[in-house]
Amino acid sequence: MNLLILGANSDVAYATAQQFAVNLKADLFLASRDLELLDKKARDLEIRYAVNARAMVFDAADTATHKTFYQSLDPRPDGVITAFGYLGDQTLAQNDFDEALKVIQTNFIGAASILEIVAADFERRGQGFIIGISSVAGERGRQSNYFYGAAKGALSIYLSGLRNRLSKHRIRVITVLPGFIETKMTQSLALPALLTALPEQVAADIFAAYHKSRDVVYTRWFWRWIMAVINAIPESLFKRLSL
Repeated sequence: MNLLILGANSDVAYATAQQFAVNLKADLFLASRDLELLDKKARDLEIRYAVNARAMVFDAADTATHKTFYQSLDPRPDGVITAFGYLGDQTLAQNDFDEALKVIQTNFIGAASILEIVAADFERRGQGFIIGISSVAGERGRQSNYFYGAAKGALSIYLSGLRNRLSKHRIRVITVLPGFIETKMTQSLALPALLTALPEQVAADIFAAYHKSRDVVYTRWFWRWIMAVINAIPESLFKRLSL
């Protein structure tokens, strides 16, 4: 298996790369903006798991480069994981639309751009799988992060449509919905310990979803029920909450 991981410098992406390397001996295309850091991770994966790992430059926001980037892959991947994201600053985004645009561009537009290219290739070949890491934040808007939530909500809907389109071609599309994760992106936030997962736990859930042919996976598992409760709150009450 040849696996392309986009946003491979993220903590979850690296842990997921380890899952596919150790369990399937997958050869890896690791793509992100920081090539120097990524190259070190690629070498580590090769030594630890005896797989091939190639570090490549990829910028989710630079959509004009996406087609050339994908065409440069040799061989073409059997699966693609999108793991890039940008939490952003909600208050700044409310006052400076450049920040809002960066959140939307990174979390949704960049993903849709590259995945349309991937989907067309997989469709022609009649094989492949896509794993898109979205977020439970996209299930209901909250004042504390509604730009991020809106972008992730758009991504989740996009992945659902892509799954509907590609299923007839036997191409799997898996939507991953994490809750709180202890990562570099969230290190400045005061996260509730009991609800916060480690990247390794999320990666294990992602691999299990792939192995069991799931369409949608909440990680950790309890977020399915937390979001069911949150989504059931009437709007008349929800709008009064400080979330």
